[in-house]
Amino acid sequence: MKKQTIIVTGASSGIGKEVARYFLERGDNVVINSTTPEKLEQVYRELGAGLNLAMVAGNVSDKRTGEKLVATAVEKFGSADVLVNNAGIFGTKPFLEVDEAYLDNFLSTNLKGTYFTTQAVIPQMLKQQNGVVINLGTPMVNHAFGGVPASAAVSSKGAIHALTLQLAAEFGKCNIRINTVAPGVIRTPMHNGQDDKSAGLHLLNRVGEVEDVAQMVYTVAKSTFINGAIINVDGGMAAGHNLN
Repeated sequence: MKKQTIIVTGASSGIGKEVARYFLERGDNVVINSTTPEKLEQVYRELGAGLNLAMVAGNVSDKRTGEKLVATAVEKFGSADVLVNNAGIFGTKPFLEVDEAYLDNFLSTNLKGTYFTTQAVIPQMLKQQNGVVINLGTPMVNHAFGGVPASAAVSSKGAIHALTLQLAAEFGKCNIRINTVAPGVIRTPMHNGQDDKSAGLHLLNRVGEVEDVAQMVYTVAKSTFINGAIINVDGGMAAGHNLN
């Protein structure tokens, strides 16, 4: 397969780190990002600090971070072929207790981060007449759980799903493909070791692993005919769940 340059936001742990590793091990160039410079440096070393790896620290809700990511990709590797908008947060709070600051936190990190980083990379992809943007969403946009009061987080992810479809329509004719990968509960540090308690939310009756998501992100990145798709990697969560 053609060697590509991949930008991965939120790559200091969990899904983002595994996505970066997955592409690196298969010979691609990768630019990793995290808000925290110390964590990013640690992952940079963990991933080998090789010639096909670069890093850019910064908050993706600031468009300048996206612009710096693209500039680094082009300067170091000559292109920006794939953007993986992985940076995001999740949390629960009863709807009637959500205040403006709490909601803004999700809209800023999840929606604005995805929106403006994509806005930064599209001009380069237009120059190349080729590119792929892969957003990270959630099956919870279309499959709600009454016992999980996550209206702020899910609303921000729902906006990402809608953005995916709209941008796929706007840029598909330019050979730029926009898709969303929507994971179920994945075993990551975010769950503080409580991951397996959510096994029953999936028809497979287990939680997913970061490799499951990385495999799909890689597949979508290498495809030339997937566009405007919301792809669940969720063990059947969107289809139903186990009563146990």
